[in-house]
Parts: sequence; C-alpha cells; structure tokens
Amino acid sequence: MSNDNTIFPHRKSPRASFIDYNNGDYFVTVCTKDKIHYFGEIINGVMYFNQIGEELDHELRNVSEHHPHVTIPIYTVMPNHFHAIIRIAHPEDVINANRCIPTAKERMLNKVGNNHDTSNPVLSTFIGQIKASITRYANKCNINFKWQPRYHDHLVRGITDGNQIAQYIKNNVANWTLDCFYT
Repeated sequence: MSNDNTIFPHRKSPRASFIDYNNGDYFVTVCTKDKIHYFGEIINGVMYFNQIGEELDHELRNVSEHHPHVTIPIYTVMPNHFHAIIRIAHPEDVINANRCIPTAKERMLNKVGNNHDTSNPVLSTFIGQIKASITRYANKCNINFKWQPRYHDHLVRGITDGNQIAQYIKNNVANWTLDCFYT
C-alpha cells in the first residue's frame, strides 16, 4: 500500500546550470533503449532505414515545419541513436504552451527566490517532442520501440568546435564499427 505522504527524491538534472538551453547551437545524441537497432542497419558503409528510421529521418529533415525557432544544420540517424546539431534562435520569440519561455536570468531569479520554475528549456522540450512523435508513430504502426530516458548534449563552443562536430556527424556511418554505440 502506498503512503500518500511519500516523498520521492529529487532527480538531479544532467543539464549545466550555467548554460541557457533556450538559445545557441547544441550537439545532441539521443539513443534507443538498450541500444537496440530500431532505425535500420548499416551495410557496407551505408545506412539503410527501416520504417521507423525513415520517420525519424523525415522528422529531423523537416523540423522547421513544426518548430520555426529550431533548425538542424546537420544530423545523422544511426541504427540505435541519432546525432544532430540543433540550433535554437530568438528565445524571446519562442512561445511554449501560450507563455514565453523564461531566460536563463529569469530562471536563476526564480531559483534564488525559491519559486520553482516549472518550464523546460527549449532544447529539452524539443528533444521530448521528437521522442514523443517517434514513439506515437511506432505505437500507431504496432512497432515495438523505446527510447533511452535521457540524452547527451554539448554546447557548441565556436566555429572550430562546430566544424569538428559536423565532421564527426558526417563520418559517423562510415566509422560505425568504431562507434561507442556499435553493438
């Protein structure tokens, strides 16, 4: 029997408190649960999408149709994960659930004032929406599918960093057997 007064531990956020996830370029990696190959297979250096892989590729390629403040200059879908550089622009124009997303300064003031800010940063919201869209598609098509609960992000720190990340994404399929997600 559950106790109504049960207090659950606060889950620590993996996001850096000093980064504003509402604006900028981010390198993200999102994996499937248990690194299962849900999106297709790589054969002789070529990624062949299955049905759900095609849907994910379509979502990432056409991101601006549903998210005008988000662009993805480069991405790759792998058998069990995807990498992307996600560019988020103009946080002052971003509306989420009919309210403006607070800036990093506003979020910090809320934390200092002990008013807990319940809004998610644009990056987290966007990743959640992509995951939800693909999960809905899988469910609709009776495809057994699950995401890993979290994702990895890295703030792109300048042109050199961005170019190195873009090169990594571009060569990811060719280097599949060397990839840490290769199973």
